[in-house]
Amino acid sequence: MAAITAALVKDLREKTGAGMMDCKKALTETDGDLETAIDWLRKKGLAAAAKKSGRVAAEGLVAVASAPLKAAVVEVNAETDFVARNETFQAFVEACAKIALDVGEDLEAIKAAPFPGTGRTVAEELTHLVATIGENMNLRRARVLTVSQGVVATYVHSALKPGLGKIGVLAAVEGPGEIATLETLGRQVGMHVAATRPEALDIDAVDPAALERERAVLSEQARASGKPENIIEKMVDGRVRKYYEEVVLLEQVWVHDGESRVRAVVKKAGVTLTGFVRFQLGEGIEKPKEDFAAEVAATAGV
Repeated sequence: MAAITAALVKDLREKTGAGMMDCKKALTETDGDLETAIDWLRKKGLAAAAKKSGRVAAEGLVAVASAPLKAAVVEVNAETDFVARNETFQAFVEACAKIALDVGEDLEAIKAAPFPGTGRTVAEELTHLVATIGENMNLRRARVLTVSQGVVATYVHSALKPGLGKIGVLAAVEGPGEIATLETLGRQVGMHVAATRPEALDIDAVDPAALERERAVLSEQARASGKPENIIEKMVDGRVRKYYEEVVLLEQVWVHDGESRVRAVVKKAGVTLTGFVRFQLGEGIEKPKEDFAAEVAATAGV
């Protein structure tokens, strides 16, 4: 068997765009023959997948899955909304949520987990999908919430099918009570979170850097009024309280009645809201700006 050198692995990687470990495995499987290794990668769909890996994937689906005392939410991206309607892709995203429920939210653990009924890992199944469907795809993120008593309720906004859509929310409701009642409250919290996009559960959880930036902006705005510093300080404190009402879940006005605070609703129910997660498909992914006119001109050779 030929020696599998770093230079040989590098050469194969440059020719195919496949990952380093995949290239090393391909060379091992083919006794170090470069051309045969290229074919091996192509047959496995790894070379095709690698060529697509640089393309922006901001569409796709968010999925939730739940079990007693815990729930998971995952986001899997593809390049176009068309793929989100593909039943094979939908089944993959649903399975990823269930796997996260078992192995936790660490992406590497999810990717290394066996994918049901295939003999492949999740990562290998994703590569297979990329090669089969023809679009770049990415298991982007996952979160799992748990409670010691109560429920972790799930909510999917404008669901494509149960547990699958473009906005997924988890709400951890800790405390005693009928499960059905807690599920109802948790789902209402999920709907609220989907609508209001809170950034923190409570005031203590607000990002200190974000709060400092907000205070700086508010201070400048207040100083522009020409008021003395002691008045400015009170103005800023008042506006910070308003800021909390906008970004802190427990301080927000309950969307279901338009007047109660979320903390009051939760307190009345005799439970504690210990956490929430809100995934919106594609948030934070920078999409390339498309210039349709330029594209047409280029195609026409203008």
